[in-house]
Amino acid sequence: MTTTLKVVAGLGNPGTEYECTRHNAGFWFVDELARRSGESFRSESRFNADICRVRIAGESIWLIKPMTYMNRSGGPLRQFLDYYKLPVDALLVAHDEIDLPVGDVRLKEGGGHGGHNGLRDSIACLGAGFYRLRIGVAHPGSRDEVVSYVLRKASAAEQTELDTVVDKAADVVPIMVADGFPIAMNKINRRARKKRRANTDKQDGGANNGD
Repeated sequence: MTTTLKVVAGLGNPGTEYECTRHNAGFWFVDELARRSGESFRSESRFNADICRVRIAGESIWLIKPMTYMNRSGGPLRQFLDYYKLPVDALLVAHDEIDLPVGDVRLKEGGGHGGHNGLRDSIACLGAGFYRLRIGVAHPGSRDEVVSYVLRKASAAEQTELDTVVDKAADVVPIMVADGFPIAMNKINRRARKKRRANTDKQDGGANNGD
């Protein structure tokens, strides 16, 4: 796969009623990249998406938010890549991930959809050869509750963690652009492992203190 990032897509649902829900974590990520560059999204009807062009690490990078609702995300991404003649492996897709705890984030190359409808449609339209930024929102505990859970707002404490991890993940994007995905992947995933170990140590310490 190429290590040259050209497009960052955020998955989410359009509309103010979904703006602050967990399922829109991908939108939050690309919004943060636009904010840092002092740029704004504009509606582009030919792609059925909001798009924005920014400069990161001296390179021109496209940001895109499909406006087709989550389960139809792939069409706008396919149209965009075809129009600009960009390869699928130049694309990073940011999305919410229930299989990671709140505040965790991972960079992944390829793979399946894991039940995520936005990824499912993106893979159907593009194939699996794109990178994913998985933003942990945690699992509600029951499979039957997943849909209602991701379409609700996080608690205030969880939202603070989510905002922090989106910010930290945005810090790594210049590394993706300048040094390539593998180096960025190692950095962001290593940070996640350190956090997980720290949380485990904290829990173990709490358990020991309670004995």
